[in-house]
Amino acid sequence: MNRREAIARVAWIMGGTVLGAELFMNLGCNLTEKSGSELLDTDQISLLDEIAETILPQTSTPGAKAAKVGQFMNVMVKDCYTKEDQKVFKDGLSALEKEFENKYKQSFIDADQVKRTEFLTLLDKQQRDFAASKKPEAPNHYFAMMKQLTLLGYFTSEVGATQALRYNPVPGRYDGCTPYKKGDRAWAI
Repeated sequence: MNRREAIARVAWIMGGTVLGAELFMNLGCNLTEKSGSELLDTDQISLLDEIAETILPQTSTPGAKAAKVGQFMNVMVKDCYTKEDQKVFKDGLSALEKEFENKYKQSFIDADQVKRTEFLTLLDKQQRDFAASKKPEAPNHYFAMMKQLTLLGYFTSEVGATQALRYNPVPGRYDGCTPYKKGDRAWAI
């Protein structure tokens, strides 16, 4: 999947970000002053940055690492996820790291983009298969959470909103019929 396809597929997330903050607050986000500092250590946040950068790499626009998506994931998981989902996320991050090292005999952070992409593509297939057969009471798949948080963190960051998307800092009147030419960037909210 290229960046354009990712942007097209994340359109629904962008619509949901307006409601997202209120929804998270109503669902019991526990915003703390330390904001996630105890959940993941700096090595784990660095690993999340590399995973996110593999999902949304730097091209003519900055990638997910420039938007500090790893730190964003840390805060969101700590403050907004249930204890069960936090455990799934942390255990999944450890499993991802171990599986990668077993398969490629090196750490994810030290590997090249080709190996990272190959591995995450296989992991994405696994999570889609899991979602297709998932029972309602079963926990979420950790990689689905990572992908969703990567897209949300990137496209709601300053970097994502102003450089990957078009941004209008002072919205004017509503115009539901804005001209769009093929290849134009999508609008940020």
